[in-house]
Amino acid sequence: MQVDDTAHSPLAGFTVGVTAARRAEELGTLLRRRGAAVLHAPALRIVQLADDSELLAATKELIGHAPDVAVATTAIGFRGWIEAADGWGVGDALLETLRGAELLARGPKVKGAIRAAGLTETWSPGSESMAEVLDRLLSEGVAGRRIALQLHGEPLPGFVESLTAAGAEVVVVPVYRWTPPQDIAPLDRMLDVTAARGLDAITFTSAPAAASFLGRAETRGLLPEILGALRDDVLVACVGPVTALPLQARGIDTLQPERFRLGPLVQLMCAQLPAAARILPVAGHRVEIRGHAVLVDAELRAVPPAGMALLRALARRPGWVVARADLLRALPGSGSDEHAVETAMARLRSALGVPRLIQTVVKRGYRLALDPSADTKYGR
Repeated sequence: MQVDDTAHSPLAGFTVGVTAARRAEELGTLLRRRGAAVLHAPALRIVQLADDSELLAATKELIGHAPDVAVATTAIGFRGWIEAADGWGVGDALLETLRGAELLARGPKVKGAIRAAGLTETWSPGSESMAEVLDRLLSEGVAGRRIALQLHGEPLPGFVESLTAAGAEVVVVPVYRWTPPQDIAPLDRMLDVTAARGLDAITFTSAPAAASFLGRAETRGLLPEILGALRDDVLVACVGPVTALPLQARGIDTLQPERFRLGPLVQLMCAQLPAAARILPVAGHRVEIRGHAVLVDAELRAVPPAGMALLRALARRPGWVVARADLLRALPGSGSDEHAVETAMARLRSALGVPRLIQTVVKRGYRLALDPSADTKYGR
């Protein structure tokens, strides 16, 4: 089946996993506009704590005893804190308290939330890294200072302990927490697809999401398969270096844009995924093998999974004959009947639209009809 409008679709033919809980729709839209098929499964859920007694107690404590420094780590968390305080009737008092403190914002989104509340940040790190915030505080000296820290879904024990060891009094403000998704089935499906190498790429926009993804894989006994897929076959794209930490700790290489935003993240994938596609000159045609589709002379042809399995097996040794028994082993769940190879091959040829791309070698098997001029380059 031909798929139209590939000229402006760099991700056409690729399947990308989205694990985000927040802004998943925005990221999915960006990917689909560039032609990708998107599989979404939130790896976690954000639980707001507007009615939480712990948040209320921390807020009242800070209003009663103002901090010298306040650190805002996320835009959604800072906004949620201000909204919760308004609901309790202490919103103005909280804003006045923060107005008198040295207000540090982890990144541009947080700065926007701070300014929307009528406040002005004192400083924000260029790296959007909490490590840089910690370095600044320690270099300034924190002994005897009172520091309010708005948590971003998970504790920051190293951050808090370093400040405490340097003599600071730290008041943590738990605005929201990350929890497992209410419906775990989509995440389990994504793990199954990932383990089966059914994704071409997977995206992560927060460290807790990456940790949750790996944690669920471990709970299900799939961690070795998932790590193998992410290391060898699935491109792993993270919005920034902090997000990548749980993955890198497992030995997984990640791609990260220079600017830690969704747009640059998608642009990076638009460059990297097509660059990794296999391109072969076959029977006078340019054949580009993508995730779940094939570009034949710039026309995208959707190919069923069994057909893609056969095509990849042939492309591993282009121009060489691949025996039916070897192709049978490449078919997912095909059993022992070599007739399954013939059926899948007929469907593959139909899907490609150019049957002569694949030649039948009587009593031996099949081969890609690699152009003679390419034998030396591709026939190894």
